[in-house]
Amino acid sequence: MIVTYPFSAVVGLDDLKLALVLNAVSPRVGGVLVRGEKGTAKSTIVRALAAQLPPVDVVTGCRFSCDPAAPDPGCPDGPHESGGLRTRPAALVELPVGASEDRLVGSLDLERALTEGVKAFEPGLLAAAHRGVLYVDEVNLLHDHLVDLLLDAAALGTCYVERETVSVRHAARFLLVGTMNPEEGELRPQLLDRFGLTVEVKASRDPAERAEVVRRRLAYDADPGGFAARWAPEEEALAARIVRARGDVARVRLPDDRLRQIATVCAAFEVDGLRADLVTANTAIAHAAWQGRDTVTTADVRAAARLSLPHRRRRDPFDAPGLDEDLLEELLAQGDDDPDDTPDGPAPEDGGPDRGGDGSPEGDTDSAPDGASGAADPPEGPAGEDGTARDGTARDGTKDHSDDAKGTDEADRRDDAGARDQGAGDGQVAAVALPYRVPVLTVPGLGEGAAGRRSRARTPRGRTTGARVPDGRARSVHLIATLLAAAPHQRERGRSGPGLLLRADDLRAVVREGREGNLVLFVVDASGSMAARKRMTAVKTAVLSLLLDAYQRRDKVGMVTFRGAGAELALPPTSSVEVGAARLRSLPTGGRTPLAAGLLRAAEVLRIERLRDPARRPLLVVVTDGRATAGGDVDRAAARLAGTASVVVDCESGPVRLGLAGRLAVRLRARVVSLDSLADLGSVVRDHRRADGPHAVGRDQRKAV
Repeated sequence: MIVTYPFSAVVGLDDLKLALVLNAVSPRVGGVLVRGEKGTAKSTIVRALAAQLPPVDVVTGCRFSCDPAAPDPGCPDGPHESGGLRTRPAALVELPVGASEDRLVGSLDLERALTEGVKAFEPGLLAAAHRGVLYVDEVNLLHDHLVDLLLDAAALGTCYVERETVSVRHAARFLLVGTMNPEEGELRPQLLDRFGLTVEVKASRDPAERAEVVRRRLAYDADPGGFAARWAPEEEALAARIVRARGDVARVRLPDDRLRQIATVCAAFEVDGLRADLVTANTAIAHAAWQGRDTVTTADVRAAARLSLPHRRRRDPFDAPGLDEDLLEELLAQGDDDPDDTPDGPAPEDGGPDRGGDGSPEGDTDSAPDGASGAADPPEGPAGEDGTARDGTARDGTKDHSDDAKGTDEADRRDDAGARDQGAGDGQVAAVALPYRVPVLTVPGLGEGAAGRRSRARTPRGRTTGARVPDGRARSVHLIATLLAAAPHQRERGRSGPGLLLRADDLRAVVREGREGNLVLFVVDASGSMAARKRMTAVKTAVLSLLLDAYQRRDKVGMVTFRGAGAELALPPTSSVEVGAARLRSLPTGGRTPLAAGLLRAAEVLRIERLRDPARRPLLVVVTDGRATAGGDVDRAAARLAGTASVVVDCESGPVRLGLAGRLAVRLRARVVSLDSLADLGSVVRDHRRADGPHAVGRDQRKAV
């Protein structure tokens, strides 16, 4: 028997404990999203809370866990006879990232319907989670369509299934908990808003607290039963307190003064819609019941706002959720005449969780990743009184020099002596301006990768484009194709009357076409020839704009930079474009141009990623002026990237140009677009869609050679 780690034994994480407990007290809170770095006990504490929920009585034989005291009149397994019941622990159902829609909501068992003539409904995970906990680990990696379905069910308390000639409605009331690592990508704001509460967690930096975490974990691993027995009194007290608060929540009163306080706070933080007001009110009521009060106080509103508003404030795509607590306190103090506005008690295991260990939220509006606000930052280093950097260039990085026609020898000299001649010192960090919208770049062909919004792909969802013989059990049957496959064999099967005699090998699965996410690997030239002409601001802004596009299209992104003596992997492939934006802003420039080294490093990164995630197709974006003053043979390096869909962003500027980036594009069999016209890539997108494969070369590229 597996012994669950005790909820009361978890060290710290007071905000997370409070959010989970409030959802256990009142399902109207709407679930909790736990954001945090890996290894912070997110999964452990969720499973621990589920073990403390009171057991439930269910109707014997009901697959939908109906309550014998008030059975659902519309239960698909009903009507239920009175008297038959059994008691079981509250369910903890885990939704895997790769689950299908059928697995989540249930569906008609088409195989039985076609082969046996039985119209049978197969319940999904939402039915199994009724009156328990539905836990979604890595919810940010779940397909948006599935997130919509489970959030709708959590909000309505009912699951509706309308598909394949079946119409089923069943109760689905559960505590929804989602966990995610922000480094693997964010949820869309529309989906983020549907979670009632959100909590940012991170490992403690206090050595004593970290040591206590390790001490308790080692004790649990050595003797799980004995460890759980030592914490049994605290666990029993916690379970009893949850039961008491559940019974009291309906009697808690929300005064008009506190309701106006909630409305004032939500309006001041400029949240969209009224869901924030409703969630904050329900959370404050649950918090009052948890604290043993029969009336909501300002302390309850404060605790509720800290959990319900951080992820709902308006923010840029690369900003992390957070809340300005000084503003919150100022708003709560306006017209506050609540005599009970006092700090709450200790942590959950001691009888009263409220605030985090340091009294402040993990997220903060001032700690958002750089590059998202759109404001250009000045270059590093001392600046003159006229607002220019030490090298005499404007802070916006718009100054340009049109001397590209001097040849590669001159470029080599400038790479080495850029600090003296142009003021582009080695290691200088250029500014980033406001990102702009770019049309989508797609990988040619038809993929089968992870669901996303970039390139065409065969996916479990999307428009139906055909049928195929299924591999194993057919969960989504193409009816017309199945009937057509069976029709020619009716005479040999002895069928002479109306209707068709079907066999299992007649079944055909639906083939659907949708969109996939790709691996977008940026290879960025950060050499002195780029910095000398002050082009890095434009380059960084262009890459940031493409990163924003990748964020919206659910891609993985990576970044290779080359300068000086070689190339480095500045950003390993990840779904977190926020990390990419932060790395981009701190990218130094200067030195020679090892173009071949950059291409070779990109080829190695793609080779490794094909082994890790073979279904995700790559798109290579090379950002360079095409100069190569160090690093080896460019032709040999480009040959290593044969077959990879590529785009070359030509950063060369001035009235007379050498066309070196165009020559590189021919070597890579890639598309080429100038940096100046990056905001108008419609022709590139159309060319990608018309291309037969990644080896197609545009007519404009041949002219550039």
